[in-house]
Amino acid sequence: MSSTSPITTHILDTALGKPAAGVSVTLSRQAPDQAWETLGRGVTNADGRVTDLLPPEPRLPSGIYCVHFAVAEYFEGQGQASFYPEVEIRFHLAHPEQHYHIPLLLSPFGFTTYRGS
Repeated sequence: MSSTSPITTHILDTALGKPAAGVSVTLSRQAPDQAWETLGRGVTNADGRVTDLLPPEPRLPSGIYCVHFAVAEYFEGQGQASFYPEVEIRFHLAHPEQHYHIPLLLSPFGFTTYRGS
């Protein structure tokens, strides 16, 4: 049994080359009626990570999930103008037995993501 959330994330501020600490993160799941259900919330730590969005068990069902990053406040705290006030990453959780790591590589005027390990 794993001791971490089945879905984790981290943010790297690529413009500064360091983790983005203090970013509010929300995890949601799309219900069968297409509404979004909030499952967990967290704030990135000094290493830019949120590892406790969910408890390690029980296993999540397959479906569409969304990680929402409230990045406007982060950039304001850096004294930096930015283009994106928030970033949402939607993904299909197809294998509930696997760990899903959703990293965000962030700069004031762009972002990218991938499925991490």
